Amino acid sequence: MKNTIVAPSVGESVTEVSILKWAVQEGDQVQTGQLLLEIESDKATVEIVSEFSGVVSILKSEGERVAVGEAIASIDTEGVASSKKVPTEEKKSEQRMPGPAARKKAQELGIDLQNYPGTGKDGRVTKGDLPEARPKKDIASGTLETKPSAPGRRVPMSHLRTRIAERLVQAQQTAAILTTFNEVDMTRVMEIRKKHKAAFESQYGVGLGFMSFFARATVEAMKVVPEINASIDGKEIVYYDSVHLGIAVGSERGLVVPVIHEAQNLSFAEIEQKLAALAIKARSGKLSIADLSGGTFTISNGGVYGSLMSTPILTPPQSAILGMHKIQPRPIVCEGQIEIRPMMYLALSYDHRLIDGKGAVTFLVQLKEGLETPEKIGWSL
Repeated sequence: MKNTIVAPSVGESVTEVSILKWAVQEGDQVQTGQLLLEIESDKATVEIVSEFSGVVSILKSEGERVAVGEAIASIDTEGVASSKKVPTEEKKSEQRMPGPAARKKAQELGIDLQNYPGTGKDGRVTKGDLPEARPKKDIASGTLETKPSAPGRRVPMSHLRTRIAERLVQAQQTAAILTTFNEVDMTRVMEIRKKHKAAFESQYGVGLGFMSFFARATVEAMKVVPEINASIDGKEIVYYDSVHLGIAVGSERGLVVPVIHEAQNLSFAEIEQKLAALAIKARSGKLSIADLSGGTFTISNGGVYGSLMSTPILTPPQSAILGMHKIQPRPIVCEGQIEIRPMMYLALSYDHRLIDGKGAVTFLVQLKEGLETPEKIGWSL
């Protein structure tokens, strides 16, 4: 009996997923509970395991996008795994056989498919591997003819990268984005970390990083400027009761923003513990839909890459995002004396439809005061 495997629903708003990686091959014998493949949505990577024991038949290749509910494989519970051995040269030839869309496009462009390396499954040449046809005007006839563009490597955008692009363009088109800057003296935070880092890790099992200070300072500053933790919904403003803090993290597959939920209720140690757990998930591609959902404000730390200053882009429907940057020793005036202090530029990008300049500046000043006097934001070992 053949049992169909379909692309599962991985979230209410997700209608399409991408086949990220097959863990089995065509004709393999699989067991119940065995990993079949990984799929990728615009929010997370999800593993699909077999609900049956039998022989697998693969219907969709790696990199293909499929609709939720669409068949991607079948498992024959009465089948026998194929034991046919294909000679190496024959197998190579089969793997290189392009799909119908690629063959049709190659005929239209008049090009030899053997000259193009494939990026599809088993090195198969796909339509995306071929150059785009560019219009060129025929001077004699005045008509347009098509010529292939310069050769190059083409790969399909992942769901994650596609969704990032869509959301960033959406933010630019729908919000009145403005960025305000300030700077903070990181002396006290760095002194605390140096003095208490070992004891903190011994007591709580995680390191004491900068992000917990920024998270706590953000929560406290929002009490003074609540519109920072709000969003526009049509002609209404939604003020959130909880702070769900998104932390932008770079992963091998692109930018992801896991969320620390109910951040207003968490201590320094609890924030660091949640950050550590989310970082492990992000690096291994195991972030769940819940881990990535519900953010009301985002912090992005470009400083880890050496950025001295930037203007971060909002994550809709959020109305503000904070950019952290590299800590740089700079001369500043302290009580009439010039001193070298570890300084960081802060950037707050915000939707000017909801947050005015006074609110943005007030938020940054509150944030600065909290970081320069950590006891005000609840620091204690």
